[in-house]
Amino acid sequence: MVRESRLHPDDLVAPLFVREGVEEPQPIGSLPGQVQHTRASLRQEVSELVDLGIPAVVLFGVPEHKDPEGSEAQNPNGIVQLAVQDLKADHGDDLVVITDLCVDEYTSHGHCGVLDSAGQPDNDATLEIYQQIAVAQAVAGADIVAPSGMMDGQVAAIRHALDHAGHEQVAILAYAAKYATALYGPFRDAVDVTIAGGGNRKGYQQDVANTREAMQELREDVAEGADMVMIKPALPYLDVIAQARAELDVPVAAYHVSGEYAMVHAAAANGWLELDAVAFEHVGAIKRAGADIILTYFARRIAEGLQ
Repeated sequence: MVRESRLHPDDLVAPLFVREGVEEPQPIGSLPGQVQHTRASLRQEVSELVDLGIPAVVLFGVPEHKDPEGSEAQNPNGIVQLAVQDLKADHGDDLVVITDLCVDEYTSHGHCGVLDSAGQPDNDATLEIYQQIAVAQAVAGADIVAPSGMMDGQVAAIRHALDHAGHEQVAILAYAAKYATALYGPFRDAVDVTIAGGGNRKGYQQDVANTREAMQELREDVAEGADMVMIKPALPYLDVIAQARAELDVPVAAYHVSGEYAMVHAAAANGWLELDAVAFEHVGAIKRAGADIILTYFARRIAEGLQ
């Protein structure tokens, strides 16, 4: 009766992977219970999630072919675009389909943008590619595009491209404070990404030590037209989530990332903690900190537990 915060399936977004060129779902070893879906298995999974009351999914694609420009990301017949069409045909407006808007899953070098002559992401050239991807995803039927590359000016560029192409109603969920964390390893397994030369993304993702800089990134994305903003990862940055919720007047999302999920599973597998109890406590803490939207690989488990 006096509980101050409460989880509901409406709070949750399920991240899902769909792989091109496979006939059966492919288990992801570092993400227990998660798979690289076929188009058919994705449709079945999403139907079950909808029945559980989960209102939205975010899609990540794993293409058969990668190249330096990540060209499959904008292919009208690319795996994510086809999957979006499937899901909208199945569920229409009963499901919000969010598409990851980036090229790291599609590039041969694993960075979030095309590279310049020094082997570093070329910000402005990447924005042009993001614009093309955004339009391709919108044409396929995406309700929300979620640029995750942390390129400067990405929200303004994508908003301009969507509006110019007649997709004014497609919303932007900006990965506005995406930290260069050590917690992304299982995700990179899931999308077959290796950053070339043993590199990292510290040049364009958020410094894990910084809060004021993260808040400035959040403000800038809102000023550029973001409809909602995201902090990623979630648990190590609950302070940023709380500050964003207190200051900003747009929905605040938080991504409970692959490493956070995998650690709980590993500890539970060793008998060190109770999986469901910790899953609820973790996701509940993210809600308590102020997140309106929680992307978590525990989405199905949480929704089932709330039935």
